[in-house]
Amino acid sequence: MRVLLVSANTERINLPTMPLGLGYVAAATRKGGHEVAFLDLMVEEDPGVVVSEVLERFRPEVIGISVRNIDDQKMEGTRFLLEPIKAIITRCRALTRAPIVLGGAGYSIYPESALDYLGAEMGIQGEGEWSFPLLLDRLSQGDDPSDVPGLYVRGRGLQRERECKRNLDSLPVPDDHLSIPPSEATEELWLPIQTRRGCPMGCSYCSTATIEGTITRRRSPRLVVQEIVRLVERGFRRFHFVDNTFNLPAAYARELCREITARGLDIIWRCILYPWKVDEELAREMARAGCSEVSLGFESGNEEVLRALNKRFSPNEVRRISRNLVDCGIRRMGFLLLGGPGETRQSVEESLCFAESLELEAMKVTTGIRIYPYTALARIAVADGTVAPDDNLFLPRFYMVRELREWLPETIKAWLSKRPNWMT
Repeated sequence: MRVLLVSANTERINLPTMPLGLGYVAAATRKGGHEVAFLDLMVEEDPGVVVSEVLERFRPEVIGISVRNIDDQKMEGTRFLLEPIKAIITRCRALTRAPIVLGGAGYSIYPESALDYLGAEMGIQGEGEWSFPLLLDRLSQGDDPSDVPGLYVRGRGLQRERECKRNLDSLPVPDDHLSIPPSEATEELWLPIQTRRGCPMGCSYCSTATIEGTITRRRSPRLVVQEIVRLVERGFRRFHFVDNTFNLPAAYARELCREITARGLDIIWRCILYPWKVDEELAREMARAGCSEVSLGFESGNEEVLRALNKRFSPNEVRRISRNLVDCGIRRMGFLLLGGPGETRQSVEESLCFAESLELEAMKVTTGIRIYPYTALARIAVADGTVAPDDNLFLPRFYMVRELREWLPETIKAWLSKRPNWMT
């Protein structure tokens, strides 16, 4: 079948992103014997015009659209991000009868709500590398697709529970997400690399388990580094490991770093650290392998708030890890998440002072926590009346302790005005 895959994300909420997930789906779809056209709307000046041109030229039989973000996750002045995608789907409807299939991280959190809102025929929740080619086979043969894992059909709901495959090494390596050639790369461009999926940590607010499952599945370090080598040969040298917890398990992280170091690659990279179980050895291994910067999501400097968020570390451990990173020459960007259950004025001030004491190179502060379904925070929000029991949370809802709703935003605004390396 002729398949058009569209990465509909045009937002640069934190940094320019490339559609790595859809790249995996494209590679798997080609491996399944289908003809694929790939369109990344992030790099297009007029997405609507480009979509029309591709539809006219390629004449797809199926259109897959990846939905990365539902909203910008900011409590103040929240932006709902699905309207541009809805416009793209409307344009497709005017030009083709090809069925539209949704997927992506944002879609997977709200499979029925997003399907109804955007008006597509079908959607796949979770990993599409196995399910999407299977769906194409069923459609091409005129068979019933109800056995496809993770498939939702508009008006009929979920057809079969999704599956999280254990063997990530069986996936074909994508290259379609590299929409920007090296000659146009800037210092802002970091190529995404994924080594793991799934997270067992159970942070009270996090949607990762809904998207990827709770069991950590790992790619072979050797195959990961082979992918990096191919990209280096194409002229790239900056990489971003997009795993939610690069350092867990620590033994795997060390093995990966040693594999990179052994190849003698002239690269720099950054990653996301869960501030727990990062010893001096791992920090040194990361630095030797080219790590230049980490995102350190410690979220709070107060013990009780950390427990309420179901964090497994203490402020003292964050401080120790931060020192290890400094000693190894690795830059740190910290994250605070303020206003959640158990937060008080005292705990906020404690967190701000704690973050300042770390002398981080950059600091991001978020006030109010986006409430996602199937999380502990959602259950707390229902129990204390923050949201109604029947609210599906598709339209953005945020948790903020009532007593802090006026005080906290003004306090953070004043705090940031005196600290140029802090941001919201």
